[in-house]
Amino acid sequence: MKNQVHSIEVRNAALARLEERGVTIHDIAEIVYEMQAPYHPNLTLEPCIESVKAVLEKREMQHAILVGVELDTLAEKGLLSEPLQTLIAQDEGLFGCDETLAIGSVFAYGSIAVTTFGHLDKYKIGVIKRLDTKLASGRVHTFLDDLVASVAANASSRMAHRLRDEQEAEAARLEALNELQVKKDEEEQAG
Repeated sequence: MKNQVHSIEVRNAALARLEERGVTIHDIAEIVYEMQAPYHPNLTLEPCIESVKAVLEKREMQHAILVGVELDTLAEKGLLSEPLQTLIAQDEGLFGCDETLAIGSVFAYGSIAVTTFGHLDKYKIGVIKRLDTKLASGRVHTFLDDLVASVAANASSRMAHRLRDEQEAEAARLEALNELQVKKDEEEQAG
C-alpha cells in the first residue's frame, strides 16, 4: 500500500503557504464581508472568518493552494522551463491556467461562488489587489491572487446560503409563535 499523506498535514501545509505569502484568514474574511454586507446589514466579521476557515478545510481547496503557490514560488526562483517561466513570472494576460485552477475550486459552492469569483477576478478587492500588483517586490502571485479570490467566493457563497437558511428558520419560528398565540386567543374567547 502507498504511503498516504494525512489530511491534517495537507491542511497545515496549505495554511502555511498562505501565511508565508502574506495572506491571512482575516484578509480573506474582509473580502467576504464586503461581498455579503450589502445583503445582511447586521453582518459582522466573525461569521466571515468562520466561513473562510470552513472553505479552507476542503481538500480540493487545499490542493489547489499547494499547486498554485508552488508554481508561483518556482517562477519567482526562475526554476520553470521556458516559456512557462515567463508566462507565470509576468502573469501573462492570456495565460488562463491560474483562473482555471481557481475556478475549478468554486463549482462545488454553486452559481453564487462562480459569479462572485468573476467579480473578484475583475475588480481585485482587498488582498487580491495587493497580490495582483505586479510591483509586489519581486514576488510572483500569478496563481495566488486567483486562489484567494476562489476561497473568498466560496466563503461568500457558503455564507449567503447559511444566512438565508437562518432567515427562513427565524421566519418559521415567528410564524409558529404567531399560530400558537392565535390558537391561545381563540381558546380564551371560546372559553
